[in-house]
Amino acid sequence: MNSLLKIRRPIGSFYLQRFSSLLTYASNEKRHEASSLENPNFIHSSAIVHPNALIGQGVSIGPFCTVGSSARLGNGCQLYPGSHIFGNTELGERCVLMTGAVVGDDLPGLTVLGNNNIIGHHAVVGVKCQDMKYKPGDECFLDIGDNNEIREHASIHRSSKPSDRTIIGNNNLIMGSCHIAHDCKIGNNNIFANNTLLAGHVIAEDYTHTAGAIVVHQFCHIGSFSFIGGGSVVSQDVPKYAMVAGERAELRGLNLEGLRRHGFTATEDNAVQSR
Repeated sequence: MNSLLKIRRPIGSFYLQRFSSLLTYASNEKRHEASSLENPNFIHSSAIVHPNALIGQGVSIGPFCTVGSSARLGNGCQLYPGSHIFGNTELGERCVLMTGAVVGDDLPGLTVLGNNNIIGHHAVVGVKCQDMKYKPGDECFLDIGDNNEIREHASIHRSSKPSDRTIIGNNNLIMGSCHIAHDCKIGNNNIFANNTLLAGHVIAEDYTHTAGAIVVHQFCHIGSFSFIGGGSVVSQDVPKYAMVAGERAELRGLNLEGLRRHGFTATEDNAVQSR
């Protein structure tokens, strides 16, 4: 009898532990189900989503969309009908692809978008560059920060070589039909009006503003708080705080209105003028 009691105690203890672990597992499953119900995904039946794609919570993928095998979508992303994600591409949280937008390319390298970016109708972002020096098979890169609005029919290309990358910062408004070529470096809080065309390796610092239909030659440097007038052809560097315009853009003075809008005082404006 004593020997039986000695056997039963460990068996009872084992079942209690097993039962406790089952309760813990069930509780965790309920939490997971509740989380999924709070942020359910929607994938339309006509969308083509590769099973290897990594999809966050609360993602909406509309009709006739394509999501490739190496794509990674953060929480809350929305793909409107007919938008596509190709290649090794990462989207941060709450990015929106409007109808017809294409992000990424089936090329070696990487396209990365941060959080809260909007890619407009039929915009093409993160595809192969148009540099004849690009060698097929080379890795190429595009990094885009947070809170950018890239409007309809804009195009932004990856870098031309593995040692470089195209970079877009934060809080930029890139209007319709703009083009940002390979290896450009765009800072923060810039406004590029419609049909602003930047050739390869252009650097635009912060708070620059272009009017419509301007062309910037490759390797030019656009300084912070500058303004480029509509229809200009920029073939030289644009100084900080300056306003330039013309078929071959010439210095027209300080960008006083732009400085005022960004909180510069009259004293600071005079200090800039005296440099």
